[in-house]
Amino acid sequence: MRYLGLDLGSRTLGIAISDRQGIIASPYETIKHNEDYDYLVSEIEKIVNKEAIDEIVLGFPKMMNNDIGPKGKLSIEFKEKLEKKMGIPVVLQDERMTTKQAEDVLISNNTRRNKRKKVIDKLAAVIILQSYLDRKER
Repeated sequence: MRYLGLDLGSRTLGIAISDRQGIIASPYETIKHNEDYDYLVSEIEKIVNKEAIDEIVLGFPKMMNNDIGPKGKLSIEFKEKLEKKMGIPVVLQDERMTTKQAEDVLISNNTRRNKRKKVIDKLAAVIILQSYLDRKER
């Protein structure tokens, strides 16, 4: 099985992809969207078809107290939109602290600030997807 990991931000969408065995997540790309979610769905559909994706893992930004805030509700709506268009499962994966983890990794690797901005969303998507794949393996 092949998986696509998504980190939906307010301006960009970080994308990660798994290997064909569904074991290892790797960065794929970042798409700027300016809240044009129909555009995002069409771009994701192209990737799903090109890469033969079986399942999508979408980051779910719950609040630290486990409540679902506005961004969480947006993710649920986006999940439903993706499922309707793609016809494949879309799973929500808790993404609390993934952007912070991604930034910590980049800082520890001495990645310059301007470079971090370009790759942080992809790396957060990798963390979301890898967390899901690791949990699924058990």
